[in-house]
Amino acid sequence: MKKKITAKQLKVELAGDFDKLIEQVVQAINQAQPGRIIADSEEAVRDASCEFRQRLYQKALGIRQQLSEPDFSPSQD
Repeated sequence: MKKKITAKQLKVELAGDFDKLIEQVVQAINQAQPGRIIADSEEAVRDASCEFRQRLYQKALGIRQQLSEPDFSPSQD
């Protein structure tokens, strides 16, 4: 039976990435002009979310690949 990734593993891998996403969203919102919050921040938030989504998927695939690979045992030659 193949090992499966867990949400806990993915959360650990993404902790720094999630913190970066939150900082980018906060920065975009805070830099927006009054009365133009959506217009001034929407694109930056969408771009930050896209980057996070890509890292999320890449890290999930990476964990899955690591779990699927056989354990490496160096030769005793």
